[in-house]
Amino acid sequence: MPASRPRREGHCARHRAPGLRAGQHRGVEHRGEAEPPRGAGRGQARRRRLPAVAGGFRRAPAPGRRGTVKVCELSEAVASIPAGAHVALPGFAITRCAMAFAREAIRQGLRGLTISQCVGAMDGDLLVGAGVADRIIYGGGSLDRFGRLGCINRRIEDGSLKAEEYSSLSMVFRYLAGSLGLPFIPIRSLRGSDILKRLDVTAPGDHASVADPFTGEDCLVLRPLVPDVAVVQVQVADAEGNAWIYGPRWDNGEQVRAAKRAIVITERLVPTDLIRQKPEQTVIPGFRVSHVVQLPFGAHPASVYRAYDYDAEEIRRYAEAAKTAEGLRAYLDEFVFGLHDHWEYLAHIGGAERLNRLAADPILGY
Repeated sequence: MPASRPRREGHCARHRAPGLRAGQHRGVEHRGEAEPPRGAGRGQARRRRLPAVAGGFRRAPAPGRRGTVKVCELSEAVASIPAGAHVALPGFAITRCAMAFAREAIRQGLRGLTISQCVGAMDGDLLVGAGVADRIIYGGGSLDRFGRLGCINRRIEDGSLKAEEYSSLSMVFRYLAGSLGLPFIPIRSLRGSDILKRLDVTAPGDHASVADPFTGEDCLVLRPLVPDVAVVQVQVADAEGNAWIYGPRWDNGEQVRAAKRAIVITERLVPTDLIRQKPEQTVIPGFRVSHVVQLPFGAHPASVYRAYDYDAEEIRRYAEAAKTAEGLRAYLDEFVFGLHDHWEYLAHIGGAERLNRLAADPILGY
């Protein structure tokens, strides 16, 4: 009888993190009840217990990074950002804004930030209004149907904010150059515009005219943007920081690849096995990520596609408050300084009853 061949390892065995037996998987467990991997039975070896974190979720070191825990509280992620850092923000007007991040940065007294984003949004406006940021690099912006970015415009007008305003496309190009490690990137879209004239005054060292080495034609080039930190608001991520973004992605992928590191704030935290089943949906690669924060309704009152719609009443409240310094101070006292954290904020604005009214339609996505 021929000798039996050694048993061949399957996919899970080959990629299982060192120190785990068959049936064990690093990842996230919810309230102590882990979702078993596809095809797993009840008779598999018991999963090891993982340290608990706030909200009833459990965490483990990410595969391939033994001893490294990226999943953390929002306060820890914000505390990792030094004063004077350049932070790229994810928001677009009133969509996927890092609002909980902005409120926590204000609570912690962060100062001297430079913020950048493709289109100015509510998160950046709040940081500027609270004095956290004193420089902004952006492609213009608004609160969409709710009006202007009150704090940004007010501080530009009184001269207390250094604002460098580009076109949205040129912002994407600058992040793209940073993500590719380029010394500069050529662009045509700013030629002949008042934007370029203003940049000659506000940011004269970040663009230049050079001769095309092939044709000799005069060519406008931009300096790359390399943020110290990119904050990205997503719908789904795993404990390693691999993240999915449903709907428009704007410049978020370029921001993360251009930045020195990224903080991912996610609505849902899922097992890495699920992320691996659909690699084509991964917009943010985990190796660029230093912190992962699970924070349901982390963009409120802005919207997150396929999660929840924007809160019109709260955005109107903010837009009115942001028109004056006094109005903003009262807003901050009630919605930021008067509340301990994001969970108290959610309770303060009406809790589950109000948030359930904002939940996205599963068909429409908003």
